[in-house]
Amino acid sequence: MSTVNTSVQGLLGLLQLGQRVRAATSVQELGFVAVNETRAVFAYRQAALWLDGDASHVAALSGVPQVDPEAPFVQWLVRLFRKITPVSAPGVIDVAALPALLVEEWGSWLPAHALALPLLHAGGGPRGVLLLVREPPWSDEELALAGELGALLGHGLFALRPRERLWRQLLTRLRTRKWWWRLALALLLICLIPVRLSALAPAEVTPVDPFVVRAPLDGVIDNLKVTPNQPVQAGALLFNLDATTLRSRYASARKAYETAQEEYRQSAQQAVTDDKSKLQMAERLGDLRQKQVDMSYTADQLARVQVKAERAGVAVFADVNDWTGKAVVVGEKVLVLADPGKVELTGYLPVGDQIALKAGADMTFYPRASPFTAYHATVDSVAYKAAPTDENILAYRVKAHFGAGGDLPRLGLMGTARLYAGRVPLIYYVLRRPLATLRQWLG
Repeated sequence: MSTVNTSVQGLLGLLQLGQRVRAATSVQELGFVAVNETRAVFAYRQAALWLDGDASHVAALSGVPQVDPEAPFVQWLVRLFRKITPVSAPGVIDVAALPALLVEEWGSWLPAHALALPLLHAGGGPRGVLLLVREPPWSDEELALAGELGALLGHGLFALRPRERLWRQLLTRLRTRKWWWRLALALLLICLIPVRLSALAPAEVTPVDPFVVRAPLDGVIDNLKVTPNQPVQAGALLFNLDATTLRSRYASARKAYETAQEEYRQSAQQAVTDDKSKLQMAERLGDLRQKQVDMSYTADQLARVQVKAERAGVAVFADVNDWTGKAVVVGEKVLVLADPGKVELTGYLPVGDQIALKAGADMTFYPRASPFTAYHATVDSVAYKAAPTDENILAYRVKAHFGAGGDLPRLGLMGTARLYAGRVPLIYYVLRRPLATLRQWLG
């Protein structure tokens, strides 16, 4: 019957303690309630509260208004809590299982039986352990009440977590004019923080000093002997022009030359005995020379229908089918021979994103094929006048070279480049585009 009465008294004490926990306005007040007023639930001789957060410490002791961290007893408790934590469920501490030094000093500081009670909660913030000690052993009924008590105190600790207290303090301070002035000054200082002005622009890896292969004469491309991005050696055949018309012209010129040669031979024989034939021989000689020039010119054109590489490199063009059977005029660009080891970065800075770029400015290239790879380059030149790009966007052409000693990107690689100018205040960096748009409206 006494056990039942004890359990009922413990439950009534737990209800009363719940009212005190809900009335606590700070973690310090909650700690005082935990170590002193828990006697309403069950009896104990001493109690200590350990808070495990950013700075773990003994937060409260029974019968003591304020904890002195330099006191020997408090320092001994710190060593004890660090040994028994973390505690997942209420349980009796096995003193014999503790380190020998703690077991040896236990009797000097605490009674024989101790109960470790974790203050658990589901949210963030500090967690704690309540240590209750006394001479009599702890019963199973008291252990069950201890679980409810730990949940109650843990919920109260969560409700008083520092984050909510910080918001309360902040709201209280913002009610004063002094803090408004401080906030305005802080915002002003943030707005004046210097940052690097930058802009994004599409960019591609282009060859340095490429060799442009052009059509040597008017005609139709018969076939290309190379494919895009194919390495070629000097003297290798690149493409052929259709030679059907030129062969016919060469055959006709050769026939005319042979005819003129025969007429000149006959005139030379007759000129030995006939003075009139000497005049004809001079005319025949002039005609022969003209036919020889025509034949040589046609033969030279016929030899140029085979276009060969004048130097080694990589053939840069879009597609073989774009040129096969296409009519070209003399001087028309067909492909480019480039050295893959000599590349540069060409960016196209839109007019709307223009910044004050100078030679020597930094530039970072992010390829589309590998967004986690970056290549650093240095600006060499910026076009004075903007020109339309292939996407019909008016932009300034920016040339930059890659740093020596690093890996070079693949020729023809495309991506996005970030261009850096000087430093400007943060407020200007944020409002630069809106101010430019507003100025277009307001003038």
